[in-house]
Amino acid sequence: MKKIPTPEVARSKASAATKKRAKDVAVDVNAFDDIRDAVSKLKRERIISTAVELFHQNGLSKTTLEAVAEKMNFTKPFIYSHFKSKDELLAEICSRGIRASLDALKRVVATDASSTEKMRALANDFTLAVLENQGHIAIYNREEKQLSADSRDAINHLRREFDRKVIALIDEGVASGEFTVDDAEVAALAIGGIVNWSYVWYVPNGRLSKAEAAEKIAGLVLALVQAKSVKRKRVVAKAA
Repeated sequence: MKKIPTPEVARSKASAATKKRAKDVAVDVNAFDDIRDAVSKLKRERIISTAVELFHQNGLSKTTLEAVAEKMNFTKPFIYSHFKSKDELLAEICSRGIRASLDALKRVVATDASSTEKMRALANDFTLAVLENQGHIAIYNREEKQLSADSRDAINHLRREFDRKVIALIDEGVASGEFTVDDAEVAALAIGGIVNWSYVWYVPNGRLSKAEAAEKIAGLVLALVQAKSVKRKRVVAKAA
């Protein structure tokens, strides 16, 4: 004879089944949100890349948001669903290079490498960040005055933070005996100038790859701070 579950058992099973269905629905909703966010980011990146192309080719004043939308075969409201204004779009483009450079710097200084190796990695990664955002940086240098005061201040804040961290790295190298630098602030500005100027002369698919250009610039930066390798003392744990 088939055993009939008690009301308590039946309610327990029903509750468990309901919880499982709710959990499955929550997983489906989260997966959908992840897909939606990914699609939104792709659309946003496409807007930025199209705007970079048109701003670089025609100039900011001669490029409207309608032109960006038309280039993408979309309407102007599509642009506004991702950027509130032309200034917001320009600010995003102009801040890409410095944000990428600052991210690279933060990764480097967080390591326990020697000051020389940190500087080598910084110069290399900083150069790559500039070359990978070549169009963005060209637009920033040409159209900076067209940014709103708030957008310009936000970008300048990032630049000052970058400079402070480079100065701190130079001071660290001087203190460890690896660098010979009389004025860390001037040296930091010179490093920024060497690397940032690469957006002007670097030619994609030219004589040097991005990696080769970054390596050569890293060598120049190390020469600028007169870097010399200093062996770190090995710390040997004493036996208990």
